[in-house]
Amino acid sequence: MATFVLIHGAWHGGYAWRHVAPMLRKRGHEVFTPSLTGLGDRAHLSSREIDLDTHIQDVVSLLEMEDLHEVILLGHSYGGMVITGAADRVPQRIRRLIYFDAFVGENGKSCMDYVAAAVPERVNGFREQAKESGFVPPPPAALWGHTDPALIGWLKPREVPHPFASQTQPLRLNNEEALKRIPKTFVHCTSPGTGSFDQFAAKYRNAPGWRFFEVKSGHDAMLLKPREVAEVLLENVEE
Repeated sequence: MATFVLIHGAWHGGYAWRHVAPMLRKRGHEVFTPSLTGLGDRAHLSSREIDLDTHIQDVVSLLEMEDLHEVILLGHSYGGMVITGAADRVPQRIRRLIYFDAFVGENGKSCMDYVAAAVPERVNGFREQAKESGFVPPPPAALWGHTDPALIGWLKPREVPHPFASQTQPLRLNNEEALKRIPKTFVHCTSPGTGSFDQFAAKYRNAPGWRFFEVKSGHDAMLLKPREVAEVLLENVEE
């Protein structure tokens, strides 16, 4: 039995894994799907002061309070920044990191640094939107690959504005050598892609110590093609 901790991306919540998690549990695995502070079922805690460190601490606290070890820790999209920071703080608890169409954070870099390198106009738009409120409203669901009106109708009320400080705060790593030793996986969603994650797919497709998978789905593959996603995750149980 493996222990999965699945971290959602920006604007989303733990509900994003509502179809994938039962499939993993049915195969005998333990699964946690927390919502980060200010998002999902914790949207009532929303504040413009929430930053990347807040979300990293969310994950570290879960691992420590539940006393989890040998964890397969997954981050979707923005969640890649979060799991990198969490693994840096408690590397002894992590068995594998899975970057699911996600930012693979490096020391001193923020989420928006990577977006700026790929789609600079998107960063400018986010910055303008956050100027007054400190939050970025959810982008159109089509960016995540959604076309089904029923699914869009279900998703949109659950997406909430994202605290921009968490996307602009640089990641600070203190245990990079331990972090490097953790096995890693990159999953690339390609149909359609968002434009932000091709840079990581190119870098890690054949990198030593990495596994690479492609899912022919939009960015929200966990909602669009949950069965395919579950099968990819199950392939990462065996070392």
